[in-house]
Amino acid sequence: MEPLSGQDDPQRVEAQAAQAGHRPTEINALLGRGTRFEGKLYFEGRVRLDGDFQGEIRGDDVLVIGDGARVGGDILVGACIVTGGEVSASIRARTAIELYAPSKVTGALHAPAIFIDRGVQFDGTCKMAPLDEADTRTSKEATPPPSTPAPPTPASPAPPAGGE
Repeated sequence: MEPLSGQDDPQRVEAQAAQAGHRPTEINALLGRGTRFEGKLYFEGRVRLDGDFQGEIRGDDVLVIGDGARVGGDILVGACIVTGGEVSASIRARTAIELYAPSKVTGALHAPAIFIDRGVQFDGTCKMAPLDEADTRTSKEATPPPSTPAPPTPASPAPPAGGE
């Protein structure tokens, strides 16, 4: 047998993906129906929400919001796929947002590619453009550190002390 030239062995590619921690279509975490969570979710890999979530979601990979889900808050992910449920959130994605029927989505969408299927109920704003650097920072990073006021400069002298 000849070695593969210019192509990877499929078994080797799968083994490398498994060593990296996840396969592209494997779901790493699931919030199932009947489950409620409030707070902050940071993730790697693919995450699926079918329960109730209220809060902040951050990740570099794919977030899937499924049937029966009720999600509210602020979402910043690699890609967001809404296949059902109700979402009331600001959704920002680095690659794409996909909304499929029978989803109900309220809020602001921002991604380089946005797909809204026939039958989706959408109420909000939609911006189809790459995210700015400021858009991709987490809320903690986006908050500037506290600063002290600058001393007066020669262009803006301090008022005279005599109250003329």
